[in-house]
Amino acid sequence: MISFPKAKINLGLRITGKRADGFHDIETVFYPVGLSDALEFVVHPSLRNEDELTVTGFNPGIRFERNLVIRAVRKLREIFPLPFLKIHLHKVIPTGAGLGGGSADAACMLRSVNRRFNLSLSDSELRSYALELGSDCPFFIDPSPSFAIGRGEILSPVKPVLEGYYLVLINPGIHISTREAYLNSFPSKPEKSLEQIISFDVSKWKKLIKNDFEDYAFKVYPQIGDIKKALYKAGALFSSMTGSGSTVYGIFEEKTKVPGKLKDFVIYEGVM
Repeated sequence: MISFPKAKINLGLRITGKRADGFHDIETVFYPVGLSDALEFVVHPSLRNEDELTVTGFNPGIRFERNLVIRAVRKLREIFPLPFLKIHLHKVIPTGAGLGGGSADAACMLRSVNRRFNLSLSDSELRSYALELGSDCPFFIDPSPSFAIGRGEILSPVKPVLEGYYLVLINPGIHISTREAYLNSFPSKPEKSLEQIISFDVSKWKKLIKNDFEDYAFKVYPQIGDIKKALYKAGALFSSMTGSGSTVYGIFEEKTKVPGKLKDFVIYEGVM
């Protein structure tokens, strides 16, 4: 079985509080984009006592036991007598880039195994398992534009406000620790909810939508902030870092020419 886990961008990301369980409460809009990995598995043709995973493309060298695809399979195997699998993951979504690639892969694996072996798990049940793998993982069970609160797992649908716009994703290859980003954040309650703001015209978002991780990221890695400035200079209606970075996106009214110095860092561009 083959599937194509999609990346996401964050339309704004506000850190609204620190929780007693050590996590943070956030407010964001998750929005799926066309960039995707490829995930394929079959029942292993040999008698084995473990799964086999091959990773190609952007391979960050994550240890087998920590790979979210393997953890997703093992999570379901705690309950269901699944056979061992031969899995191939081709990474197009950079890891640690704020695009949710690992979570998308894990969620896609949960969905695909559920279908392939007729486990009859509902989307709600799949989201519950997904949350044990990552805070944004439940979104990818059914990745449609969603307003998210709590850890990012409390989701409500929003209109596909970016349909027809042109998206450019720039990744400078900088890895930002999500833990460090949270440690250097300052939770606060936004005056107006993102759920309301994204209903405004995209051209008005620049003054209204903020990613709270940008202050830390731009201070430590000024080149990330420079990318955002360059996208605005190129005519972006809205530009932001996604997640805890380091990918920056630009939303344009129509197809645009990416500034020359950024061309080598473009990982995706296309109509939403």
